[in-house]
Amino acid sequence: MGKILAICISEKKGTQKKPIESARLVEEWGIEGDAHVGKWHRQVSMLSFEKIEAFREKGADVDFGAFGENLVVEGFDLSKVLVGTKFQIGEAILELTQIGKECHSHCAIYKVMGDCIMPREGVFTRVLKGGEIKAGDEITMLPLEKDRPFTAAGITLSDKGAAGEREDKSGPLIQEMLMKEGYDVIETLLLPDGEQPLKHQLMRLADQRQVNVIFTTGGTGFAERDVTPEATQAVCDRMAMGIADAIRQYSLSITGRAMLSRAVSGIRKKTLIVNLPGSPKAVKRVWSMYCHIWDMDLEFCVAQMVNVEIADNS
Repeated sequence: MGKILAICISEKKGTQKKPIESARLVEEWGIEGDAHVGKWHRQVSMLSFEKIEAFREKGADVDFGAFGENLVVEGFDLSKVLVGTKFQIGEAILELTQIGKECHSHCAIYKVMGDCIMPREGVFTRVLKGGEIKAGDEITMLPLEKDRPFTAAGITLSDKGAAGEREDKSGPLIQEMLMKEGYDVIETLLLPDGEQPLKHQLMRLADQRQVNVIFTTGGTGFAERDVTPEATQAVCDRMAMGIADAIRQYSLSITGRAMLSRAVSGIRKKTLIVNLPGSPKAVKRVWSMYCHIWDMDLEFCVAQMVNVEIADNS
């Protein structure tokens, strides 16, 4: 059990948050009066008091709210908590959705100290249940639910799609099929072809959002800008080529063009990344293989990485 030492808000984005005595958490919105409220996954930010104290010991003169945190929490190393964990403060319930953040431009703290702890130690939550909170309240970490759904993300790679010159049909199709199979699809992205943007998003989704499985579509052919496999290999710790080989083998039974696919699959930390074909027809064909041939095996792969037991009904 921990304690809320401070509640901080700012009325405008880009300004330092200031402590207040109490606040109202609004369901699926955030802290009433704070600039960062909204229908998104970063409604309330939290930072461990112990990390702030360690930073102060290095000579930093920082007040609560200086890092942009909404809640200063004592008793938990928040950056080590798994995404999906829930916290209860009185009647209010928060769900952890992201670890750390991107630092787009160095803040005033970084310019003075050469470092800032929020990008690596701060965490973000969304409000599942609202309620009144105040400084000094106890905060409880709730046990992870064993039957929670696996999380997924989809990324479409297409220059024309990203430029608005072609409708992305494969990405929405992947989302629809994932949701039908019971996955919690937390993000879908449409990116231009190219290695760096894809690498960046794969790392963010795996490291900060801790997504269980990411499906990409497009960019696996022979064109010069088809570099989805290269980006995937660059971010993976280990490859899982049996998945990509199974997709090719199955697709070859339908069309000889499947031999032109350079798709790969691999693992970054505890996230499985799978390259799918680019066309909606091919995506649907491959997905039928997941559902009817080895969907249970894919679940088993994901479950192994997150240490979840699933029933063997074979």
